[in-house]
Amino acid sequence: MHFNALPALLMNRVPSQCAVCRSWPSAPVCHACMARFGQPRRRCRTCALELPELPELTEQTSQCARCKRQPFGLDACFAALPYAFPWSELVSRYKFDSQTGWASFMASTLLEQPAVRAFLGQLTAQDWLLPLPLSAERLAWRGFNQAWELTRALLRQSACRASADTSLLLRIRHTRPQSELKRSARLENLKGAFAVAPLRTAELTGRRVVLIDDVMTSGASLLTAAGVLRQAGASHVSALVLTRTAPT
Repeated sequence: MHFNALPALLMNRVPSQCAVCRSWPSAPVCHACMARFGQPRRRCRTCALELPELPELTEQTSQCARCKRQPFGLDACFAALPYAFPWSELVSRYKFDSQTGWASFMASTLLEQPAVRAFLGQLTAQDWLLPLPLSAERLAWRGFNQAWELTRALLRQSACRASADTSLLLRIRHTRPQSELKRSARLENLKGAFAVAPLRTAELTGRRVVLIDDVMTSGASLLTAAGVLRQAGASHVSALVLTRTAPT
């Protein structure tokens, strides 16, 4: 067994405290906390914002009002959890405290969404799962790409046949963290930040691509990357994220 697989294996096999309520023994997050904080929510099929529950006699829409007025830029977008307590804290531990074992839990949580499992099951070996890349500076500082660890865990735990790669979509420019910027400045901050590997554009022609990330806020990073992939010839670009912030 590869050494890097040990943290995820131990997190899921060795009894421990629930990371939310501290009950013992427990899975990484106990069933009670998942039932309280992790219930599936109706979400817009293109931007993953939460949709209101309508009366039973009213037809349920699959898109938010904003996406109906103006296409969002993704063919589909899936999210499992809100970026709120306790998930925002757990994502921070994962990213900033190098607790990479959380990738396995995050992948299994995503795969518990029937729409996610069905969507991944439709992909073929000709399609791509691409983690949103980090700049060289941020990767060196953090030590790992959280989106890539999540992608690897998804492939381990599912029957998805798509190919995964970290060198097809590149982050070629270091930018300020998006969290430091207002919504209106986020797209401008990312101009020229992503590129497709110059000698590999033919690998995207007519292909479906799924971008993977841990958090989606305004969607600026995903939309910018999606635009680059479409320019390179991708026919269908979707996104799969663990958490989605509430609308602002």
